Amino acid sequence: MKYPTFLSFKSPFLRHGVPVFILCLGGSFGLKAFTSLRYEYSTKSTVSREQLEQEGIILKPPEEVTIEAQYEELKKMDIDNWENIRGPRPWEEETMINNKERPKK
Repeated sequence: MKYPTFLSFKSPFLRHGVPVFILCLGGSFGLKAFTSLRYEYSTKSTVSREQLEQEGIILKPPEEVTIEAQYEELKKMDIDNWENIRGPRPWEEETMINNKERPKK
């Protein structure tokens, strides 16, 4: 009995295509088990506002922080006139001193 050409192993689809499909589909199901472990054993917990205040961290009320309020603060700032100042590098201790002594333009 002669097999059709698409079932013969001389076919490039059977040699290359089918293993790629098996790898992609099998890999997605295999990785599903590993990614679910991340969420099952996660130790992250939420911190309440009261716990933060006990530690000395004071948060703004949620009503005060809105996109509109932040936009109004940004409109008040002068963002057109600025100067690019290079920050200090760990191996250069005198950089900040030199920046302070530099004359303003």
